[in-house]
Amino acid sequence: MKVLIVEDEKLAAERLEEMIKKYDKEITIAGPLDTVRETSQYLACHNDVDVLFLDIQLADGKSFELFDQNPYFKPVIFTTAYDHYSISAFKYNSIDYLLKPVRFEELAIALNKFKKLNPADNTGGLTKEVVRMLLQSNTYKKRFLVKQGTRIQYIPVAEIAYLYAAGKISYLVSKEQKQYVIDHTLEELESELLDPGFFFRISRKAIIQIDAIQEVRTKNNRLEINLFGASDFPLIVSRDRQKAFKDWLNH
Repeated sequence: MKVLIVEDEKLAAERLEEMIKKYDKEITIAGPLDTVRETSQYLACHNDVDVLFLDIQLADGKSFELFDQNPYFKPVIFTTAYDHYSISAFKYNSIDYLLKPVRFEELAIALNKFKKLNPADNTGGLTKEVVRMLLQSNTYKKRFLVKQGTRIQYIPVAEIAYLYAAGKISYLVSKEQKQYVIDHTLEELESELLDPGFFFRISRKAIIQIDAIQEVRTKNNRLEINLFGASDFPLIVSRDRQKAFKDWLNH
């Protein structure tokens, strides 16, 4: 296997190379390259790269420009400090999106995923079946960046109890009943960002996470949801969503 590292931070590139060698000493590593231009030239002349480790913010622009300049069909593992590019990243053959500082365990999972999806007789591109699997498994957010005073932290999606909108502001409420403002509408969360296997929009106002549900009660022909933690307002399933909600619970 041959990988190409594209990273404009020297220490990050060195650390990434060390972890790749720790994963498998037999992997051939090219780079690091640190610009869009240099990477574009390299890929135009070398067709033997199996996986591209790609930072998003490079010295001369965003690495997404590579895909506008060249027809590139090899798997990509993005390594970046920015959470908000994840949806764009998965449009470009991405098999994973690793946030810096990259941990060895996450890198190993990404490379294992590549091996699983890349059959031995692969000719260098991604088959339609592999692309379909990647789109299904990787387009949803894994975590949300939130601000609390002067601190920035991330909340894994598994720690979300529910999300709701009040006016034009959207809020994330954790299972610990902490509340955070997020920069997404409920429409974006429902249609693009959240895995529908775990999240359901019960009304115009709220989206819930299945693991946060303690019980569902019928009350006056309505479905009322009780969570393991208290909610700031009654979580009622809209009448036109009740059948879909029951089907979701029974999936």
